[in-house]
Amino acid sequence: MRIHLSAVFVDDQDKALRFYTDVLGFVKKHDVPVGDDRWLTVVSPEDPGGTELLLEPSGHPAVRPYQTALVRDGIPATSFAVDDVRAEFDRLRGLGVRFTQEPLEMGPVTTAVLDDTCGNLIQIVHSES
Repeated sequence: MRIHLSAVFVDDQDKALRFYTDVLGFVKKHDVPVGDDRWLTVVSPEDPGGTELLLEPSGHPAVRPYQTALVRDGIPATSFAVDDVRAEFDRLRGLGVRFTQEPLEMGPVTTAVLDDTCGNLIQIVHSES
């Protein structure tokens, strides 16, 4: 068994698609109309057949309180692996991305946390192990 799909709730699918592709560097995999919304997924260009990230519309009434609580408490909605957190932090900051946590080394793990502009905090991480 392996993880096939993970999701983040987004307040605007078009804005999320632009951020996750143009800024973070993912590529669109599926974009299928579903009523007023879309089944919209992105994948890593390094693993196009790998785990998909669903940019899920945040219309359900439970989503806003959930997202608000996570952001208020500084808890990332998900985490993405990168080869070099400091280099990715510099690249993304140069593109105007707002970070809520600058690179932080915790033993063999380095993390940073960014605002995805769509209602979520996202952690980037590199582990030496």
